[in-house]
Amino acid sequence: MGSFKNYITSFWKGLLSLLKGMGVTGKYFFSRKVTEQYPENRATLKIPERFRGTLTLIYDENGQHKCIACGICQMNCPNGTIKIEASKITTEDGKTKRVLDKYVYDLGSCTFCQLCVTTCPHHAIKFTNEFEHAVYTREKLVKQLNRTDNPTENN
Repeated sequence: MGSFKNYITSFWKGLLSLLKGMGVTGKYFFSRKVTEQYPENRATLKIPERFRGTLTLIYDENGQHKCIACGICQMNCPNGTIKIEASKITTEDGKTKRVLDKYVYDLGSCTFCQLCVTTCPHHAIKFTNEFEHAVYTREKLVKQLNRTDNPTENN
């Protein structure tokens, strides 16, 4: 008699679970569908603020970036997407200082985990909403983020 009671109880629990699942499915089945007509709607396309598209260095109004070439973003990148090349210079007061020469970012191997952005002590990098990265070769996905017009700029 106990096994029959367990059978009936588990039957009703299973049926209730099935109806809950079908309710969720039915809710989405009968809701209004939203289809983005990309690329025709490029002008009105809304990308969420938190979307991680492309890593960029942040520049101020004078064209200077905050990156001090400490290498923390490179160390925290789980798959080696970021490569930093730096050199040491001597300042006017006799101290040595690292200066960023090249900040190379491989978009093709980036997992968009944002560990580089969250661990940057000077908030020198961020992700933008840019998302169109279609290229024919993977080499075009490797980008130098710092401006090349003055490779040994002082921060």
